[in-house]
Amino acid sequence: MSKKNKKNKKKIDKPHYKRLHNYYNRTGFYMFIWISLKKAFWPIIGAVVGLLLFNKYVYNINDGLQTMTETFSRVGILTTFFISETILGLIPPEIFIAWSKKTEDPIVNISILATLSYLGGLCAYFIGRASLKIDSVRNYLEVKMAKNLKNTSKWGGFLILVGALLPLPFAISCLTAGMIKYPFKNVVFVGLFRFARFAVYAWAIFSVVN
Repeated sequence: MSKKNKKNKKKIDKPHYKRLHNYYNRTGFYMFIWISLKKAFWPIIGAVVGLLLFNKYVYNINDGLQTMTETFSRVGILTTFFISETILGLIPPEIFIAWSKKTEDPIVNISILATLSYLGGLCAYFIGRASLKIDSVRNYLEVKMAKNLKNTSKWGGFLILVGALLPLPFAISCLTAGMIKYPFKNVVFVGLFRFARFAVYAWAIFSVVN
């Protein structure tokens, strides 16, 4: 067997996960995740500290959530959340998770929130697909979101997984996936990790909210 054939055979025999690891390492995926985490870390810490100070010296957040529960209808809050989770995640989902703790059925409502967030991401995917049919919108998004589009093209499902689990807008990951026509079935599967994020965040927030 020639050296060339041995080299090709070695490449073929290399486990799939090692090939993926080499690919993501070569294309800068791990560095992208690390930079994203670093960017997200201090804003999250700042938000938590800010909320604690606000709760202690300005206004009791538990009272605000209670007022929110008593003032707005459940359907209205859930509808607002779904729209937010479809359109680029405009409102932090943690607010709604905290709201669910103040309701009569927190587990049911957190389950509904997780489902709506997941479905909102899927809707964002189709918005991304539909936007490609409008020249002005397509040109605008390709300029403003060029980096996201490029990264999604390279890393596909892993970027959607990051959007589902980490404090990064899930809708944006799904939107860009639609714009590059990433397979919808993969988005459906990987997006299921969104439920894990809501479970973890609910556990953390429920332990703080009275």
